[in-house]
Amino acid sequence: MSGRPTPAPLLPGATLGVMGGGQLGRMFVHAAQAMGYATAVLDPDPASPAGRVSHHHVKAANTDTVALAELARVADAVTTEFENVPAPALRELAGQRPVAPGADAVAICQDRALEKAHFTRAGVPCAPYAVIDSPEALAAVDAALLPGILKTATLGYDGKGQVRVADPAGLEAAWQRLGRARCVLEQLLPLQVELSVIVARGADGQAVTFPVQQNLHVDGILAVTQVPAPDVPAALAEQARECARVIAGSMGYVGVLCVEFFVVGGPDGAPRLVANEMAPRPHNSGHYTIDACDLSQFDLQVRCMAGLPLVEPRLHSAAVMLNLLGDLWFEPGYTQPRTPAWGEVLALPGAHLHLYGKTEARRGRKMGHLTFTGATPQDAQAMARQAAACLGLPGF
Repeated sequence: MSGRPTPAPLLPGATLGVMGGGQLGRMFVHAAQAMGYATAVLDPDPASPAGRVSHHHVKAANTDTVALAELARVADAVTTEFENVPAPALRELAGQRPVAPGADAVAICQDRALEKAHFTRAGVPCAPYAVIDSPEALAAVDAALLPGILKTATLGYDGKGQVRVADPAGLEAAWQRLGRARCVLEQLLPLQVELSVIVARGADGQAVTFPVQQNLHVDGILAVTQVPAPDVPAALAEQARECARVIAGSMGYVGVLCVEFFVVGGPDGAPRLVANEMAPRPHNSGHYTIDACDLSQFDLQVRCMAGLPLVEPRLHSAAVMLNLLGDLWFEPGYTQPRTPAWGEVLALPGAHLHLYGKTEARRGRKMGHLTFTGATPQDAQAMARQAAACLGLPGF
């Protein structure tokens, strides 16, 4: 909690603040309000999804010192809904209110080079990599890292700021294409499965995790999450959960953290785990927890920042989550949006539709998610596949 003594728990009736007004902030606000808290949102957009449902909406940028002071005045503690909030703003708030996660941890998650260095310090394997921040560093890259993926060290997300490269000439061209920004080159590994683990850690060091989530990405954007993870052995799943706890604990993290992993083939053919990246907030792949668990990732975000006890969440239903992008609102060849076939989708057993209150559908924009719960993984998968076919979403 950013150098402050551990405060007494904030009980319902207090006001919880969030930096950012997107869908993650909206779902946090809903969870906090359900528990009896008032909420405050800092976001410049008057129509931000979270701001529209919060008790207080400070309509300003997260670098505005007057707005930060106002947020600290109305909120008893502050969290964030996105990783690119400026660390100095978190430090400024932490001088007045408990802030979770703290600026130092967020700064690590904002920078892929710092992130990978942290994985290494924590003893968690990651893909072999090199930091490229100069022509000299580019020239010194070990050829064994190719083919690889060149990623900007900061500000890349959902597949943005990433270029796949096959050889030294392609690497140099990609670095130029990315504006000669500070980058990380990661060796391409024989990917079998993509996983993520949501871990919640309190200021007292207590940490709990959700079950391992198996993810499918399309064009760098999450498309499908399945829980329980259908292609992950139990021992490997437990290893992933333990690695997430270690990563959070080794940077003194307080709050909800998502750690993404790759399962890759080892030299002997046996699957092994490598850490990919982490997000210092609730995560798209954890949205299924709202409908399939007794506590959601947002419930635990509230508990972490309020200093309330953390309880290991229980999965009560198998689940498949489908990400809903703005593309669904556009028929091929048409420029005007139309309403997707929600009536057909909601006629399917186990359907839970979540739309984020965004005023305009745009291609590639996250508009909502659709979770199917079932008594068995096969039940949830069958209904989710029917919905995907109905909406024109990728199969899985």
